[in-house]
Amino acid sequence: MADLRTLLEQAGYEGVRTHLQSGNVLLSSPLPPRKLEAQLEQQLAAGLGMEVRVLVRTRAQLAKVVALDPLGKVATNPSRYLVVFLSGKLSQQVARELAAAGVAVHGRELYAWHPDGVQRSPLGKLLDDKRLGVVTTARNWNTVTKLLELLED
Repeated sequence: MADLRTLLEQAGYEGVRTHLQSGNVLLSSPLPPRKLEAQLEQQLAAGLGMEVRVLVRTRAQLAKVVALDPLGKVATNPSRYLVVFLSGKLSQQVARELAAAGVAVHGRELYAWHPDGVQRSPLGKLLDDKRLGVVTTARNWNTVTKLLELLED
């Protein structure tokens, strides 16, 4: 993560911080989220030789994700409660199928409770990028709330 942080600082971003080893980056930029995603993807490819998709959420968007918490009353273990961030909205058909399976669909986020663990969860097959038709990245509730906390500092 140090290489990532250094690259982004050298690119002129301010307040660059990383959290854990999963590519969670906090930074300041005047760009709108979609333009920032594209710019970061180009910079990662050029600077680190990594072709990765980047999903950006503003502090306000992340605060809404946490405030919504649609499964908070049933999700008793935050490490098994996932928020799946999407690059775009799902088709209505896919959204209906996920909702029928117990996934809370809200705009460009999905909330999924995996009571027996993520690895054994039957929802895992439903949350695949190819099946959903969008790029995804998932974070457990502990990470989501910690990222918002770090943004509050």
